Amino acid sequence: MSRSKRRLIASVIIMAFLVFWIWGASTLGSHLATAPKWATLIFFIVAGIGWAVPLKPVLGWMNSGPEDPAD
Repeated sequence: MSRSKRRLIASVIIMAFLVFWIWGASTLGSHLATAPKWATLIFFIVAGIGWAVPLKPVLGWMNSGPEDPAD
């Protein structure tokens, strides 16, 4: 599979994942209204940085393989 096709597929996967990640983080975050401020802060730090960990394999796959032929 060419790198350009992998990038297209990975872009769709990343966008879909981020939509669900943001939805989940905002939903869980809204339930933390009664939690202490430090717990809310830790949650949003983890939610803000944590999206990259599950996407690391997708990003690696997207950039692997042979280069596309030059036009």
